Amino acid sequence: MAFDGTWKVDRNENYEKFMEKMGINVVKRKLAAHDNLKLIITQEGNKFTVKESSTFRSIEIIFELGVTFNYSLADGTELSGAWALEGDKLVGKFKRLDNGNELNTVREIIGGEMVQVVIL
Repeated sequence: MAFDGTWKVDRNENYEKFMEKMGINVVKRKLAAHDNLKLIITQEGNKFTVKESSTFRSIEIIFELGVTFNYSLADGTELSGAWALEGDKLVGKFKRLDNGNELNTVREIIGGEMVQVVIL
């Protein structure tokens, strides 16, 4: 599948604005900007396994497309939402459980790189 592989974040455009909108304090935003995130993604049909490793934590997330699940950001912020496949794009729609702020993101493979765009 297109998203199978190991992906490393090498740039974060608008990440600071995204974290501010999500209500993450300035100290945590500064730390998160340097977390060296790596993703290992495997897909079997509608089931995805994502292994995240960074400076701050390593976790494994298993989800099915279109099925709502809960997820915690590295700072402990709790989200609920789901991923969907829209053409060649993996589209995530999540909401913070404590304040209702929305996190919408799109992942796609462009030129052999996974590009993630956070929609503000």
